[in-house]
Amino acid sequence: MAEKNSPLENALELGPSLIFFVLYLMMKDNTYTVMGTEYSGFIAATVAFIPVLFASMGGLWFLKGRLSPLHIFTLIMVVFFGALTVWFNSEAFFQFKTTLVYGFIASILTFGLLRGRSYLQLVMGRLLPMQPEGWMILTRRVALGFAALAVINEIVWRTMSRDAWVYIETFGFPIALAVYLTINFTALAEYIIEEDED
Repeated sequence: MAEKNSPLENALELGPSLIFFVLYLMMKDNTYTVMGTEYSGFIAATVAFIPVLFASMGGLWFLKGRLSPLHIFTLIMVVFFGALTVWFNSEAFFQFKTTLVYGFIASILTFGLLRGRSYLQLVMGRLLPMQPEGWMILTRRVALGFAALAVINEIVWRTMSRDAWVYIETFGFPIALAVYLTINFTALAEYIIEEDED
């Protein structure tokens, strides 16, 4: 059976994005001056989001005793692009970060597939026992899904309002990904290995 996160772990996973959303709503109409430079509410919310994410990752590390490679990569990307956002005083860097994260995941999974391996299985195999063929199919579909999200993010932040991007980033992408994964897990149920019960 798949190992499920506790409610606290789920809260630590999802909480930072929701906190960023709330911070953005509170700060978006304001301008903040620091050392003579004016920053938009979006950039101020981005800066405030970084320690929140660190606290969340610290909580997950305390509960699980480790952080997944994806958690570490996401934290690095948020800090790096958050710093660029402040340094260049440009919101585009933080918005582009989502494209890079999704694109990187799609690229890594695709690289593994080209080598005949499922890197998704390496990450999730302990949580969900499944036959190798099932993992290869799922990995192809997940790689395609993340590639699509990367393209969609580029379209959204370049052509739509900042408010629209924040709403889609906070709610649209996670919901779409959850639905997509649920559909694919259900479709591949025949490959899932059920543990014998005593």
